[in-house]
Amino acid sequence: MALTQMLLLAGLAGVTVFIGGVLAWFFNHHIEETPIKYEITHTVTAFGGGVLFSAVALVLIPKGMEQLSLWSLAISFLLGAVLFAWLDQMLSTRVGKLANLLAMLLDFIPESIVLGAVFTMSKSTATLLALFIGLQNLPEAFNSFRDMVTSGFKVKRTLFMFAAISCFGVLGALLGFFVLSDLPDITAHLMVFASGGILYLIFQDIAPQSKMENVWFVPLGATSGFLVGIIGEMLI
Repeated sequence: MALTQMLLLAGLAGVTVFIGGVLAWFFNHHIEETPIKYEITHTVTAFGGGVLFSAVALVLIPKGMEQLSLWSLAISFLLGAVLFAWLDQMLSTRVGKLANLLAMLLDFIPESIVLGAVFTMSKSTATLLALFIGLQNLPEAFNSFRDMVTSGFKVKRTLFMFAAISCFGVLGALLGFFVLSDLPDITAHLMVFASGGILYLIFQDIAPQSKMENVWFVPLGATSGFLVGIIGEMLI
């Protein structure tokens, strides 16, 4: 029963990758090119950044602090930031428009592993993390799809890729559930490691992409995303 519940959570969190691609396809083909369209795109990006930040601030770091000493937490956090920075630089120079897609996987996969690992310890924490993963996947997939199609990828091929990627969350959760559920220290290190990388991505990629001149409601997308995390934390 526990395994089934965990797989359901991971599946719901992962399917938003495909949903984000479908929404991007509809947005590209059925919404006229207007300034409002670009403002919506930037607001969606900011919202995803807010959700990512709430995942770090409300779940990943607090749970890591409960388990780890100061120095081990600091080392894991910095390693995550440095590794993500190196990967981000490598991806941006070698794979072009796939960079956003691969950056999405950099936080999606480790968070899914953590989801599976913490499920047996705290179902409420796993549920909240699944909510964060699902909400952050939507805008990340949305932007990745638009980048890929703009650079020449076929719509059907891209949607098929996103459907396959949706399954990665289930695979990661299974790995965490069967391998890490009895290893709380390693799970905590993974949480903090992912947090360092996610914060790097927020300030290096997401926040700069969401900025627009003379538009005040785009930053509200970020604060709204963080508010979603607060509400989820208080309800669950």
